[in-house]
Amino acid sequence: MNILNHEFKARITELKPYEDLLKGKNPHFQGVDHQKDTYFNVPTGRLKLREGNIENALIQYDREDIAGSKLSKIILYKHKPDPALKDILTMQLGIKVVVNKVRKIYFIDNVKFHFDTIDGLGYFMEVEAIDTEGIFSTTELQKQCDAYFDFFGLSANDLVQSSYSDLLIAQGLD
Repeated sequence: MNILNHEFKARITELKPYEDLLKGKNPHFQGVDHQKDTYFNVPTGRLKLREGNIENALIQYDREDIAGSKLSKIILYKHKPDPALKDILTMQLGIKVVVNKVRKIYFIDNVKFHFDTIDGLGYFMEVEAIDTEGIFSTTELQKQCDAYFDFFGLSANDLVQSSYSDLLIAQGLD
């Protein structure tokens, strides 16, 4: 599945105030996912295997490492958990880093909200305006994402430009 989205990631000191603010908009709560994202060594973009109790997928994505909302081009392969896939990828590519997290997942229409607790890094919020069917322009996706940035009252100082994998590597926690 090819996906286009605009997203931002913000470092926050606690999850509850932002989650409570979102609950005022009556989002659909998908659940709490205990996720292990294994990133593999690849020549371009990022390749990760997500193992969770809600989401399981092999995800290849390209995006700029900039603060603020940014465009991501994603290829998502959903699968049933099978250790053979991880074994093959590990043998062929090698593991770059593993990210362990607890993620609360909400949706409002095509916008996905993550409230993340990341081992070794702390608390984060991600907002993704997602298009899986080619019905939104990149401008529309960016406007949705930016509207939620304003809704949550975030500032430019809260924004994180890097992936969790890069943050862990930078801190020597890989």
